[in-house]
Amino acid sequence: MLARQKLNSLLDRFAELEHQMSAGADPAQYVRMSREYSGLEPLVLKIRELVKAEEDLAGAEALLSDPETDSEMRELAEMERDDLAGQVENLTQDVRIGLLPKDKADANDAILEVRAGTGGDEAALFAGDLFRMYQRYAELRGWKVEILSASEGEVGGYKEVIASVSGENVFARLKFESGVHRVQRVPATESGGRIHTSAATVAVLPQAEEVDVDIQDSDLRIDTFRASGAGGQHVNTTDSAVRITHMPTGIVVAVQDERSQHKNKARAMQLLRARIFDEERERAASERTEARRLQVGSGDRSERIRTYNFPQGRVTDHRINLTLYKLDQIIAGEGLDEIVEALILDHQATLLASEEAV
Repeated sequence: MLARQKLNSLLDRFAELEHQMSAGADPAQYVRMSREYSGLEPLVLKIRELVKAEEDLAGAEALLSDPETDSEMRELAEMERDDLAGQVENLTQDVRIGLLPKDKADANDAILEVRAGTGGDEAALFAGDLFRMYQRYAELRGWKVEILSASEGEVGGYKEVIASVSGENVFARLKFESGVHRVQRVPATESGGRIHTSAATVAVLPQAEEVDVDIQDSDLRIDTFRASGAGGQHVNTTDSAVRITHMPTGIVVAVQDERSQHKNKARAMQLLRARIFDEERERAASERTEARRLQVGSGDRSERIRTYNFPQGRVTDHRINLTLYKLDQIIAGEGLDEIVEALILDHQATLLASEEAV
C-alpha cells in the first residue's frame, strides 16, 4: 500500500519548488532547487496519473454498483474497469519504484576512469576498447565526452584514461560499470592462437558542483612541475603540470595534459571535487548498509563484475548472472543499454524487497 500522506507531501513540495523558482532565488539556491525539481518531476507526473486513474476507476465502480445503470452502460463500465484496474496496478508499481531511496548523485555528470590491469599490452588494448565502448554509448545517448587525462599504451589503447561525461542522468546509468572487467581473447601478437585473459578497471565518480563540495583553499597544497612525455621527453619547458593534495582526506590528483597551467589546475580541481564527493557518498552508503543490512550502490570496485569472451562472442555480468551472446554489439556501445537496464532493474528489485521487509 502507498502512504497517501507521503504522496501528498511530495505534490506539495513540487508546487512549493515551482513557486520559489519562479519567484527568483540566488544562483546557488536555484541550482539546488532546480536539481530537486528535476528529480521530483517524473515521480510527480506518475502520481498525478495514478490519482486520475484511481478517480476514473472509482467512477466505473460507481456505475456498476448503481442498479439504475442500463445494460449497455454496464458493459462499457465493466470493460473500462478492467482496463483502469490494470493501469492503477502498473502506476502503483511505478510510484513505488519512484519512492525508493535515491542516490542524490544520479542526475550528476560523471568522471569516467579506465585503467589497464593485469595483462600487459593486451590489458591496455582492452582498456582502449572499453573506453571506446563508453564513448559510443555516450554518443548514442547524446552525452558529451571530454578526455581530461590520458596515458597511451605502448602498442595502442590506454594505460589510463580519465574523461568527463556530461548529459542527462549520466551517473545513474554508468555507476554500475565500476569494477574489474575481464577479457578472454587471442591477442593479435599471439601466433599460437592461445586465448589470453587480461583485465581493466573502471571507476565512475559523480561530478560535483561547487555547491556540492566545500573545499577551502587552506586545505589545499598545490605543486607545479614540468610535464613530461614518453621516454622522458619534456612536453614543454614550463612548469605547467599541476598536482593538488587535499590535506584533510589525503586525496591527490595530478593533471599535465594541457600546456596551460591554468587549464590543468581547473581540470585537477574538477577531479578533486569528484573524488571528495564520491568518498562522502561511499561513507554515507556504508552507514546506510550497516543500519539497514542492505548495500545501496556502494559498488565494490575490487571484484570482477563482467567477462568479455571473444571466441564465444559472449558477455557475462557476474553480479546478476546475465549472459548475452552479442559481444560485438556491446563492445561497440550499441548493446550496452541492455546490460545497464538489467542492472538498474535488479537494483530496484533489491531495494523494493528491502522496503517490504522493513
